[in-house]
Amino acid sequence: MKTVNVSGLKNNPSEALRMANTDLVLIMNRNEPDALMVGLKSSNIIDMPGVRKALATALFKDGDLSLARAAKLADVPLASFISHISRLGVPVINQTEVDVKQDLDTLDQWLKEA
Repeated sequence: MKTVNVSGLKNNPSEALRMANTDLVLIMNRNEPDALMVGLKSSNIIDMPGVRKALATALFKDGDLSLARAAKLADVPLASFISHISRLGVPVINQTEVDVKQDLDTLDQWLKEA
């Protein structure tokens, strides 16, 4: 196991990521253990069944990844990922009622001009 201080992580995060590719990295904050960094590729966690889809689903649901990037992380076609999250009850499009009304008004205007 390797260690890095929070200040070292702030100054050179790529070094901590390189270390995590070969071993666990303990993040220390004021001489106290604060977090553990695990390299997903080196530990083969990312290739375990369902891990990619679970990560992609969680990141999309939290708004940290777009739909297309989440599907890419999950390593599935976009349509399959949409079906997957829909089965889980995760909305594919997250819009307010006001947003939907504005979109419909825009569509009506566009159709009148066409």
